Amino acid sequence: MNNCDLQVAYPGEECTLEQNEEYFHLVTAKGRERFRLHEYGRVYDVPGLYEEVVYNKLQCDSPNVITGLLKESMQRNDENDVPLRVLDFGAGNGIVGECLQDAVETETIVGVDIIDEAKKALERDRPDVYDDYYVMDLSDIDEPTKKELDRYNFNALVTVAALGFGDIPTKAFVNAFNLIEDSSWVVFNIKDRFFSEEDETGYNETLQKMIGNSLKVIKKHRYCHRLSMAGEPLHYYAVVGRKETDF
Repeated sequence: MNNCDLQVAYPGEECTLEQNEEYFHLVTAKGRERFRLHEYGRVYDVPGLYEEVVYNKLQCDSPNVITGLLKESMQRNDENDVPLRVLDFGAGNGIVGECLQDAVETETIVGVDIIDEAKKALERDRPDVYDDYYVMDLSDIDEPTKKELDRYNFNALVTVAALGFGDIPTKAFVNAFNLIEDSSWVVFNIKDRFFSEEDETGYNETLQKMIGNSLKVIKKHRYCHRLSMAGEPLHYYAVVGRKETDF
């Protein structure tokens, strides 16, 4: 990710907060402004701030990991030349879409996110990556919007760093899954705790049922998503699969 001239102060090793409570300070001529890392709207509003904190400081590599695993799986299936029509769910400011363009052949990339600030940041920083971008809550999708999205005939669903922590309810993920065609590629990551018996978000139960009925898992890979503010590795699972039927 590109460097920027922002001055950011970090809490350091003493920060033992839960992942979604981590914070930092942006230092300007006006003083120090505190941000929670998961206050995406505020963070996106400052050009380059998300990249500086999440990618440069905390060494997040999930977009490359996820798109790289998708590329590997497609190559193993002799589908590396098949153009993808991708639904990027929880698309944020477009970093994943950018990585998709570099990793695989794409015909269409459509982003969906729940906050306006994400779309504004995308239009500011990566205006040429997505063919379309919707700000909506997919947990409550109406029929006209569903028909509009259906016209893309998606054959891939990609979701990076969006599941769990209350950002996206399980129903929204299921609705996104049901928007793509049967046999589509499904690629996502999720914090390891949310994909275990310790989960309290509902994702483990939903994913286990989905895997037993609607999703064939090709690869499940545990890796370091990024560092915590204290410098400790935060482990996630990356999952690559194929949709078999609606859930």
